[in-house]
Amino acid sequence: MSVSEELDNRFREAAAAAGLIDAAFDLADTPIGTLLVAATDRGLCQISFDTDRGLDELSRHFGTRVLRVPRKLDVTRRELDEYFEGRRTEFGMPLAAKVGHPRAARAVGVVMNRNPIPIVLPCHRVIGANGSLTGYGGGLHVKQALLELEGAILA
Repeated sequence: MSVSEELDNRFREAAAAAGLIDAAFDLADTPIGTLLVAATDRGLCQISFDTDRGLDELSRHFGTRVLRVPRKLDVTRRELDEYFEGRRTEFGMPLAAKVGHPRAARAVGVVMNRNPIPIVLPCHRVIGANGSLTGYGGGLHVKQALLELEGAILA
């Protein structure tokens, strides 16, 4: 048995409105591929280049009540669209990320190494001491594409 799309959407919206989900997610089609974007009530908590792994991580870190509720990610998807169109250089959506000691360089380094919200927290801008492109969760080709989009390197 299947349910109509309208009923499915009403269920998702009602669950979100009633506070019955730990995290909402949606998929965003971008020039670098499909991204999983997710938020809690506190704000954006995850952007993942691998949608399957991203869902696993989301439920492991935020709770098992994870549901696709596109409306909860409207601002994030809009700002990402503007970024990829070259019309946005900074993001304004609320973030649900903790560093612990935000002034401690080591803590910031750890967060950027395991950055749960790439692009928004621009860890792709970190390059090697010799100026070379070094590891990136989305792959070096994605890192290069993002830097080219931002005008930091030439295509």
